[in-house]
Amino acid sequence: MEMLNLSLPAANRFATDYLAGNPELQRFFHYPYTVANSYVHRLDELKNRSFMRQEIADHIQNLMSRYPDSDRIAENIEKLRKENSVAVIGGQQAGILTGPLYTIHKVISIIKLAEQKEQELGVPVVPVFWIAGEDHDYHEVNHVYIMKDNRQEKWIYPEKSLEKQMISEVCINRDLCYSWVEEIIETYGETKYTKEILAFAMESLKKAESFVDFFATIIMELFKDSGLLIVDSGNKDLRKLEKEYFIKQIKNHREITSAVLDQQENTKAAGFAKMIEINENTANLFFYDERENQRILLQFDPESRKFAGKNGEVSFTYDELMEIASEFPEKLSNNVVTRPIMQELLFPTIAFIGGPGEIAYWAELKLVFEHFGLKMPPLVPRLNITLLERAIESDLDELNLDLKEVLISGTSGHELEFIDALKDREIEELFAQVKSMLAGQYQLIREKSNEIDPVLMPMLQKNESILLNQITLMEDKIKEAIFRKHDHILKKFSRVENALRPGGAPQERVWNPFYYLNKYGLDLVPELAKLDYQFDGTHKIIKL
Repeated sequence: MEMLNLSLPAANRFATDYLAGNPELQRFFHYPYTVANSYVHRLDELKNRSFMRQEIADHIQNLMSRYPDSDRIAENIEKLRKENSVAVIGGQQAGILTGPLYTIHKVISIIKLAEQKEQELGVPVVPVFWIAGEDHDYHEVNHVYIMKDNRQEKWIYPEKSLEKQMISEVCINRDLCYSWVEEIIETYGETKYTKEILAFAMESLKKAESFVDFFATIIMELFKDSGLLIVDSGNKDLRKLEKEYFIKQIKNHREITSAVLDQQENTKAAGFAKMIEINENTANLFFYDERENQRILLQFDPESRKFAGKNGEVSFTYDELMEIASEFPEKLSNNVVTRPIMQELLFPTIAFIGGPGEIAYWAELKLVFEHFGLKMPPLVPRLNITLLERAIESDLDELNLDLKEVLISGTSGHELEFIDALKDREIEELFAQVKSMLAGQYQLIREKSNEIDPVLMPMLQKNESILLNQITLMEDKIKEAIFRKHDHILKKFSRVENALRPGGAPQERVWNPFYYLNKYGLDLVPELAKLDYQFDGTHKIIKL
């Protein structure tokens, strides 16, 4: 494998400016991630705080006992127990078959940054992947994209789920899912690795009770030798450990919301649109209603002084909600505002790995962290990676396309130029002359016919239309013949576009890793994780 670094714009303007080191944005964060001393200062800050190290390590050990393991995992769980250990954390929803490629890229980012910081700081650093199992947006995780008839197609897992059910609670039908996965892999074409990949999927499904189980089993099989640790935010035992922090959040719910709104004024003044949807009555907590099997976002009503769902599904007094937090914390879960705080209170985080959207919304949380007497960890942008296959690289060379330009804009502009160059101007002019002559002659015929018998006019107009259509048809047939002669070139444009900029989006946000696993084998991901990555804001092109 060979790696090439390119400077590309990020998915949003905020992330682009952040990657570029815009000093204006630094005031929204506590540590500049590119400055080495930031991590030394962060380490000093963490030394003055206490964490439930033993309880968290025990929880992770118990959680991970059902997933593929290794000596490195056991070593990292023991590292986490040490008073001087820290963690690199990042997270993602539990997408089916891992979701798009960027999930793999995020895991690699977490692992590589942990390795680098352990070497630089001389303290134990563990990689932790936070599975967002408490999220309830099933439609975000229940599909993959495949290529069919040279077109991008969305394939949805054919099993319904309740609209607001936590992903951790979504059971998976093993037989149905395996048949669906088999159909997906079939679209990739058979290779020498296909049987291995199908067996891998089947084995992962055998151990899975839920979407999160299926996701975690695949991830841990791919990354077990790296020592990756995982947590599931939807796990009831974890939320029992979060009890005191839920109580603290309820006590401070007004101050949390005010802090977000105030910080949004600061980001707005800098010219950025708000990322977090919030109003002055948002309580920033969800209640899980087991009777209805749904997760309900709580609002605080200042008149009744109660916490209730938007549509009145549930309602609690302050004391009732505090009792739930104390006695049944598994019924509560965090929203986009309080999840980073909870993560910060649970783990000694030396750095957080975030995608472009996460970086933008974390900028709105600085005052929330400060309200709790905390600082945000350094926010390190996850690695942005594009896999460049040898055949696609050959197509790029043959079409004389610039890789960077294709990654930003796709191939459509160059394809249109090529099509335009194929046109035979002489033939186009001849057909234009024929159509003009026909129109002129029929104008004269219409005038004469109208004098003879006006009843003939509709028939005459129809006759003219038929002749024009036949001429146009012949013109199109000639164009098609010209394009057919160059069809192999046009297919190369499509192939490059579909591989690197499918549907106008980055490769890593569309294609699923199983396409590449089917082509290159299960060793592909561990091999990608062995490469030497620098967190310098550049886009990584990895030639396969």
